[in-house]
Order: sequence, then C-alpha cells, then structure tokens
Amino acid sequence: MKHLIPRGKLIAIGGNEDKGTYPTVRSKRQYYLNFFELGILKRVVSESGKADPRIEVVTTASMIPQEVGPIYIGSFAMLNCHNIGIMDIRTPADARQPEYLARLLAADVVMFSGGNQGRLREMFGETDFLDAMLRRYRAETHFVIAGTSAGAMAMSQHMIRGGSVPDALLKGAVKMGPGLGLLPTAIVDSHFVKRGRFGRLIEAVSLYPKLIGIGLGED
Repeated sequence: MKHLIPRGKLIAIGGNEDKGTYPTVRSKRQYYLNFFELGILKRVVSESGKADPRIEVVTTASMIPQEVGPIYIGSFAMLNCHNIGIMDIRTPADARQPEYLARLLAADVVMFSGGNQGRLREMFGETDFLDAMLRRYRAETHFVIAGTSAGAMAMSQHMIRGGSVPDALLKGAVKMGPGLGLLPTAIVDSHFVKRGRFGRLIEAVSLYPKLIGIGLGED
C-alpha cells in the first residue's frame, strides 16, 4: 500500500526530555544551550512556525496528570509560550466531547505525554478526535504532533503495548496492538538505550517484517 507523505510535523521523543526544571550540567551557559536553544521542546515550538503557538498537552497516558500538566505549562512558559491547554481525557466518552475536538482544531501543536501507550489507543481509537488529528497532520504544513515515551510509541500503526526486557527474544513475549496510525511504516520504542529495549524492538519487527523499527533514546 502506498503511503502519501504528510505535510504536518511529527516529533517523537524517547522520554525524560529536558523540561528546564533543573540544571543537569555545571555550566549555566551549557544549561541555557541545552534547554533554550538545543532542547527538544524548543524544537517543538519552532516547528509550528509561531513564537507563541497554541499548544494542547494531552496527559491521557499518564496516571499522574495533575503533576505532568503543570510541569509542561511551566516548561513552555520558560520558552515564552503561554497559550497552553491541558487535555486530561480519561474515558472514550471524554474523547468524544465537542469541546476537545474544537480545541484540537484550534491547536498549532498537540503534545502527548508519557505513561501507558495503550490508554491512548483505548481513549482515542475510532473517534472524530483521532480522525481530525490525522487529517490535519496529512494536510497542514505547520501542524505539529509531538509525543514523548508512550506518546511516541503510540504514533505507530502497529504499537508495542508491553513486554519485559529479559523475555523480549522469546516468541510471543512482546505484546502488540493498534496505535494511533501516524506512522504506518514504522514501530517505535522509547527509553531505548537506558532500558535495554533492543531485543524487544527486534521481536516486534520480526512480527511485522515490512516495517522499520525505530528505537529512541531519552531526551
């Protein structure tokens, strides 16, 4: 099947991205460079083509959304972005609310937090929300979809739902399921180096040999 090249921007992040909340290097100058000039959240903003884009952070995958949401609001505020909304969608019924669809259609950036990638498919699968997001991604040049950790993994058409690292090379140990369908030709795994997920991705790709395996390191 031929896949058209989408016009929108897709930014997959391996997890534990620099949110500017604490210095990780001794040099203040290096800290400034890491977050304000070279940081991945800075790239998310710049790809929108706007200095202060409308950003919607989707915390659905997280089990601690009350903590995750404010962290992203603070991080983007440090980048002079103040038009931020939090979509804490907890049920499929929530995902079908007209309010969330309207906010999606008005957003320049949609950012999916980490957590449990299976929740993203369970909440958004076969909804107008997902259909509208896919349409915008395919058609709009400056529409940005970013996802970190579980948010990146859910971008796949065929998504890794789970599977422990020690058992990853055993047939059937890696659990697969449908994702959001943003990446129909690839399978994404996150925290790739730090959590030793090479074997898990090999097993996933062996199940779908026509797909590319993408292992994302943190930040």
